[in-house]
Amino acid sequence: MKSMYALIAYDIVDNKRRTKLHAFLKEFGLNTQKSVFECELDHAGLVRIRRYVINNLDPGQDNFRIHGICRRCYQKVAVSGQGFGLTTLDYMVV
Repeated sequence: MKSMYALIAYDIVDNKRRTKLHAFLKEFGLNTQKSVFECELDHAGLVRIRRYVINNLDPGQDNFRIHGICRRCYQKVAVSGQGFGLTTLDYMVV
């Protein structure tokens, strides 16, 4: 599977779970807004994120979403203000 662009958004009730999730997601992409990450994921990365969510979040209280975005659509994303996205970087975050 090729890599895909993804928008990850979450609303986590517990501060400790939210902080841990935020630190975990930094491995995969850019934190472009408070509870939003923009990522370029391969299959292994997607599996790791899904496994983390299943094992660490509370489905009765927390909300976690991964929105896949095709490359053509991602290039049409408009950013206003001080924001930036994956395609504006000249390097890859490792």
